[in-house]
Amino acid sequence: MILLKISNSSELVASKIGKFLERLTPDGMDQSAVEDALIGKLIENLRAEGLAGEVAAVRGLDLKDGRIEMEATTKVRRHDRF
Repeated sequence: MILLKISNSSELVASKIGKFLERLTPDGMDQSAVEDALIGKLIENLRAEGLAGEVAAVRGLDLKDGRIEMEATTKVRRHDRF
């Protein structure tokens, strides 16, 4: 299993749509938008390489100092098979 944590989603959104509009969008929305775009590209590239599997965006997990921390409520926000 591979765990990927994106830590600069707000900055990425700001660079794409501008600082003013980024301030108007909640950070959770920024994170979800970046995750969805990344998942789409990831699936596209993995399929092109002939790989099959699953990918999920999960709320309630965090990667800190080499450990996975789990909140009381964990939710799969998006799940795709490729």
